[in-house]
Amino acid sequence: MSGRKPRSVANPLESAITTPSERILKECHSLYVDSENGLVKIASSLGVRLLPPRKKIIVMIMGNHSAGKSSFINWYAEEHIQKAGVAIETQGFTFITSGRKRESLTGNATLHLYPHFRPLLEFKGVTDYLSAEISTSKQKKFSLVTFVDTPGLVDGDMVYPFDVNSAITWLGEQADLVFVFFDPMGQALCKRTLNIVEKLSEKCGDKLFFYLSKADEAGNETDRQRVMMQIVQELCRRPGLNKCGFEMPTIYIPNPQKPSRCVNQIDGVCQTIEKTINQAVQKTLDQLEKDSDLICSTISGRLEKDRADVTYNKSVRLHSFLCGALGIVLPTLFILSFIVNTVSKEQLEELLGEGTARFVSILTGIVMHIWDWIPEDGQVVFVIVFGAFCYLLLFLAKYFAGRRNKTLTKKEKRAMAEYSDYIQDVVKTKKAKLYEWYLQQCAAEYDL
Repeated sequence: MSGRKPRSVANPLESAITTPSERILKECHSLYVDSENGLVKIASSLGVRLLPPRKKIIVMIMGNHSAGKSSFINWYAEEHIQKAGVAIETQGFTFITSGRKRESLTGNATLHLYPHFRPLLEFKGVTDYLSAEISTSKQKKFSLVTFVDTPGLVDGDMVYPFDVNSAITWLGEQADLVFVFFDPMGQALCKRTLNIVEKLSEKCGDKLFFYLSKADEAGNETDRQRVMMQIVQELCRRPGLNKCGFEMPTIYIPNPQKPSRCVNQIDGVCQTIEKTINQAVQKTLDQLEKDSDLICSTISGRLEKDRADVTYNKSVRLHSFLCGALGIVLPTLFILSFIVNTVSKEQLEELLGEGTARFVSILTGIVMHIWDWIPEDGQVVFVIVFGAFCYLLLFLAKYFAGRRNKTLTKKEKRAMAEYSDYIQDVVKTKKAKLYEWYLQQCAAEYDL
């Protein structure tokens, strides 16, 4: 295994058109999921559970209904993927990502595509409202982004088929970015939206970004300022959202046929996504090193434990042998003493030889001397106690024999050594090259 080299890129054209970040994320992902030497497979054989890193960042967009969430996704991908309108078009969670062909997936297929989100099954009813839309678009950084379009949030008597607050909160914790869209058309102060935002702010406030969407529909500049003040005042009333440095850029979908004098900061959203992608590359490379170290330390721990188990088994085996030997020799010697006592010295020497006969006579003589020392009325009790003691010795021999720990076979030790060599020689070397290559894309040559 240690002599195997990582596979070369199968499609040079694909390598040429992909971005450095995309290629690094794919290379890291392949190190985890390789069918022969993948880190996930190696870790599984050691009893360690690893999940392969995501090849894309997760951007969750939330807000009240008709806040422009789906419209933004369509604009970013430059393709009409999600329905957009004033009505509540998105009733569940939709994952929008880039792929090889246009396809729509249902709940179970979506969870197979995104195994990191399988805990969503714990939320009753969510699976039926999960879907994924795969687009062939490569616009902007869409090939490195998975958008999560969430249900439009409203107050009042609206009943959702699942616990929408908990589901959105959980998804927000898993996402790399959470965009909160407030529209200026009267629904921006939706209490349900603010409640979820407040919970997310407590757990992952650094991921939250607020935007005033559809800013071109807010009227003139005075109207926009009034709407933004109302939103900020409502947010500041909540302790979890009353923070310094609060920003809420104005964004809207550019329309050449409908020019607007409103400042459009939608390019800033794209820059935020690109910055997070770069951070994801660094986190993935760091996680690759941590997982490699975890596997190596697990292997070292298993081998060290095996050496301790081998030493322990030797000690237990010795105890078992001693108890078993005594449990057999003592009653044999006791019975042999009475037999030898009935044979004359000449017959014993003729049968065993002079030296052996003398040794046997001494041993049996000691046993008979002890026997004669015991009163006649106590001899029966002595035989019972002696028999019980010999049985105890045999029981202890069996007990110690069963106390041995399971040790690694030679094949298992060899496999672990190969795993360790593979990680040191291939995985960590590849990680160092990928990190160096990544830094070459952004740092000056003399800095490296």
